[in-house]
Amino acid sequence: MMGEVPKISGILKLCGTKAYVAQSPWIQSGKIAENILFGKDMDRERYERVLDACYLKKDLEVLSFGDQIVIGERGINLSGGQKQRIQIARALYQNTDIYLFDDPFIVVGAHTGTHLFKECLLGLLGSKTVIYVTHQVEFLPATDLILVIKMEATLVLVKLMR
Repeated sequence: MMGEVPKISGILKLCGTKAYVAQSPWIQSGKIAENILFGKDMDRERYERVLDACYLKKDLEVLSFGDQIVIGERGINLSGGQKQRIQIARALYQNTDIYLFDDPFIVVGAHTGTHLFKECLLGLLGSKTVIYVTHQVEFLPATDLILVIKMEATLVLVKLMR
């Protein structure tokens, strides 16, 4: 889907724009707002919804310049969880058709991960196509389709809902 692994056979067709959220967050040097907007124009209402969903408002309230604070190279003055939530916020703000999440909640606490899953994946992205790769099985009952990749790289359908 990301074009990083050669296809052995078959057809892969993704229609529309996509956003990717990796296990390890990528942050650019600059303001937090710039990291979230990522070149898009500011839509204050959407921006605030994304900040709420990503549990970032409290973090921004305690920073002296809020989302206008300049974060250093690779976000070294932020915690791993803060960097990940900014990366998720950036993906959500892009408003794409397809979202690819690669175990994104592994670096945040259990409570925060549950909040992010409910507010982001089930909330803001509830009408979008979301491909969510995870080892955190507690979120699986809320999904429409579960596929398991076995060690020999075979794909097994485990659950199909709706």
